[in-house]
Amino acid sequence: MCLFQFTARRLVSQAHCGLKASSSKKQKFCLEMARPSSNMADFREVFAKAKHIAIITGAGVSAESGVPTFRGAGGFWRKWQAQDLATPGAFARNPSRVWEFYHYRREVMLSKHPNPAHIAIAECEKRLSKQGRSVVVITQNIDELHRKAGTRHLLEIHGSLFKTRCTSCGNVAENYKSPICPALAGKGAPDPDTEDAAIPVEDLPQCEEDGCNGLLRPHVVWFGEALDPGVLTAVEKELDICDLCLVVGTSSVVYPAAMFAPQVSARGVPVAEFNMEQTPATNRFRFHFPGPCGTTLPLALARHETEIIS
Repeated sequence: MCLFQFTARRLVSQAHCGLKASSSKKQKFCLEMARPSSNMADFREVFAKAKHIAIITGAGVSAESGVPTFRGAGGFWRKWQAQDLATPGAFARNPSRVWEFYHYRREVMLSKHPNPAHIAIAECEKRLSKQGRSVVVITQNIDELHRKAGTRHLLEIHGSLFKTRCTSCGNVAENYKSPICPALAGKGAPDPDTEDAAIPVEDLPQCEEDGCNGLLRPHVVWFGEALDPGVLTAVEKELDICDLCLVVGTSSVVYPAAMFAPQVSARGVPVAEFNMEQTPATNRFRFHFPGPCGTTLPLALARHETEIIS
């Protein structure tokens, strides 16, 4: 059993969204390597030979589409950060406020479009599939911009803004309604002076399964919740067979996602990081390309001169 299989399976039952590893865990996954290269020609040679490419993406890949992250300094909705609202406890105490927050995010995302990084990934997947090669996107993002760009082989480890889950029957369903329910129309303004709408629970999104009518919640992984074991198993299988891994627009500090690429690198697979700046994992990778993903990634994933397209 490979290192990734062992660790991923052991963490499936205990991995929680938003948790950072202790220093001892970081040391466990550390692989001493030479300073990563930024030589695009060298990367392109590796890319040309890869048969199974895994691309791990984070908030940075969507930032160039104007997607707010609600993380870090200034990342507030009204007077709260995501960590204050994206929790089971917050939803239990004030489902109206949490739904206002997610309604706002859904409405914002309906106006956003994939940027050149999303498009480059989707076009690369389509092109390589005709050559018997595969591309999988493993994303921490919940905005569905990869799907909008045309990516088909997509694993959304934190869920989606456009799916709901019933708190009564557990049914998961796609939902692109705008607004998601009449009571939320015109609600969710992010201005700090905006007062809560205080919408009654019975007027919030309700399950449409026959005879249920349970309260719906966003089908996203909140802080303190476990990631879906089925999704993690699928991620494990993809990373176990990949022969090239790209890490795009992620800070590499939120676990368990932060361990994916370092463990791939630990078994000798080339890993290339595309990010505005270095991360705690940068020195474990073979390549690092600084700058906006929308600028660096299209060049990296463009058709290589050795590719034969029928």
